[in-house]
Amino acid sequence: MTIQEAQAVAKQLGDIQLTSERLQAEIQRLNRKTVVTLSHVEALHTWLESKRQAKQSCRVVGESRTGKTIACNAYRLRHKPIQTSGKPPIVPVVYIQVTQECGAKDLFGAIIEHLKYQMTKGTVAEIRERTFKVLQRCGVEMLIIDEADRLKPKTFAEVRDIFDKLNIAVVLVGTDRLDAVIKRDEQVYNRFRACHRFGKLAGDEFSQTVDIWERQVLKLPVASNLSSKRMLKILGQATGGYIGLLDMILRESAIRALKKGLQKIDLETLKEVTEEYR
Repeated sequence: MTIQEAQAVAKQLGDIQLTSERLQAEIQRLNRKTVVTLSHVEALHTWLESKRQAKQSCRVVGESRTGKTIACNAYRLRHKPIQTSGKPPIVPVVYIQVTQECGAKDLFGAIIEHLKYQMTKGTVAEIRERTFKVLQRCGVEMLIIDEADRLKPKTFAEVRDIFDKLNIAVVLVGTDRLDAVIKRDEQVYNRFRACHRFGKLAGDEFSQTVDIWERQVLKLPVASNLSSKRMLKILGQATGGYIGLLDMILRESAIRALKKGLQKIDLETLKEVTEEYR
């Protein structure tokens, strides 16, 4: 299609109508990230806390879209840094997400950046030494590495040294691919044997989560009764129990319902949205 043809189509259809200020404000609210306390998240936090206190390294494994990232970052946020005048901040828990094909310098750079120190140039040995000093200076007790399957094979040795030399609990977070990667190196696998499986939602837990999302996240003017059998069946089939998909579908359904002039998510709108995720 040429630009002239596109212009003709746009002219024929007319300008897209702007949403009202009130509706736009509701859409912005529904697009904001919301942290919801769920039982399986609390269970993970309790488990991580026991590992931090025991200074034991471990791994958290689960499929994509199960909410591992938000849950692990939320645990970090519950351990607030302690700032004393004239002294480095005490940061009990550090959380980082590593890049694709993450090498030693990338790993150390992410740690230093998280702790708000300046990254210096130099050899890997020099940057490693600086990172170790910063970790000790900030009193770090646990280092959570998300997307850990992105680490290069040789970088796992650096992670192992953080645990061995600094007595810091290291948590590797990833999908089942992470298990396949670390099992190639017996020394790495032996240090990260303890594993917490972060799974999908099912049964009563799924129903309770939908109800929580309706009340605490969507908060529409009229109840949508999303935890009714009919609605739950549609949501269960569309999401497969993945909380990430559930969040996307419910937020989009709420926005679409409001744009229709409705005050709740009706069955027709929910069906419209879920059909797009099949």
